[in-house]
Amino acid sequence: MAGVLYIVATPIGNLDDISLRAIATLKSVDLIAAEDTRHSRHLLHHFGIETPLLSCHEHNEAARSKEILAKLEAGSDVALISDAGTPLISDPGYRLVSAARRQGIPVSPIPGANSAIAALSAAGLPTESFHFAGFLSARTAERASQLQALRAVPGTLVLFESSHRIESLLEQLTQVFPRHRCVVAKELTKLHEKFLLGTAAEVREIFTGDDKLRKGEFVVLIDNQADKKASAPDSDDVRLLRILLDELSVKMAVKIAMRLTGKKKNEIYQLALKLREEIRSESAG
Repeated sequence: MAGVLYIVATPIGNLDDISLRAIATLKSVDLIAAEDTRHSRHLLHHFGIETPLLSCHEHNEAARSKEILAKLEAGSDVALISDAGTPLISDPGYRLVSAARRQGIPVSPIPGANSAIAALSAAGLPTESFHFAGFLSARTAERASQLQALRAVPGTLVLFESSHRIESLLEQLTQVFPRHRCVVAKELTKLHEKFLLGTAAEVREIFTGDDKLRKGEFVVLIDNQADKKASAPDSDDVRLLRILLDELSVKMAVKIAMRLTGKKKNEIYQLALKLREEIRSESAG
């Protein structure tokens, strides 16, 4: 009978955030696959866990996965951990978990700390809809393209960023999301935890005035909720189109309305289609 691959979340800073179930699992398995064995050894020593360690990171995951899968198929239980937080979330492990699933090996999550969710819970931005984008490209031009694409994604956007690129990211956010609310969460659950709030330009100004803020790890959140007021059709446009649609086809009504209002064809066309259906419903009633 095959063993179980446990995906174990570990603390993102404060060691007390580890769960009792995570400790019990790490003690009971036959092997722990860790992103960085040197880093994880400190955590395991702190909780008196003596389970053997094996490295499994982005550079050796393909080869290690075969080795770990062989142990699982032989009946050993294995726990996968990352340096901090939940494995696979902007961390290695996808190849291993995907391969285990394909081979019918049980995979069980041991949930716990996650910096994206922790930041969302305390940022004060909308949480009913959010999009996790993780780390964007290290290349400035490619990152700018990614940010432009994210403009079309409604909800709160969640990004990860490193200390040496945080100011560059904020500079780009001032161009792509100039008026959006922005929150930068730094060093979550650690001694120097901070939440910086404002527009991207305002947050960037805070960084400019404090060199110490550049150090650490960051979760960047952008409020990209659709503006209901902005998306509501203009009452003058509605009145104009209703008059035109009483006498003209949709095509001609849109053409004239575009000339009179100066607005884009798609915006006027979609409104015209909606109003035509309303007019038909009113007539039928």
